[in-house]
Amino acid sequence: MDTKFEQISLKPGFMKHNGGLLFRTVSEKEYQFKTTIKENHLNAAGITHGGFIAAVVDAGAGTAAHRAAGKEPCVTISLELKFISPVKLGQELIGTTKIQKKTKSMIFLTCELKTSDKIVATASGVWKILKLTGAGPGG
Repeated sequence: MDTKFEQISLKPGFMKHNGGLLFRTVSEKEYQFKTTIKENHLNAAGITHGGFIAAVVDAGAGTAAHRAAGKEPCVTISLELKFISPVKLGQELIGTTKIQKKTKSMIFLTCELKTSDKIVATASGVWKILKLTGAGPGG
């Protein structure tokens, strides 16, 4: 499938404002995303803000859900994160998302976020597939 990372933050919005996100398809059930930590991503302690890490995981894993759902829109139902190691200025974050199960209306996935030398965070989440095509008022 895709081998090169592509910029997915093309439209104005939260992730583009925060530096964008690169994404690639590894296989039908595995996807990767990455970004590099800039000064505006740091908290008062000088390490990457947990909220930024959560946003990166939500955007990257959400894009994986979207691709796994045949490019149907998806919304986050739940996202559980465990923060494991701090991330410093200039480090590249790489997330690997694995689709665990796909039903007609839901995507269940796990995600691991790493820097070159260590695991930063793990996550699991559920995304709802929105079936918008042809739906009139009331669904």
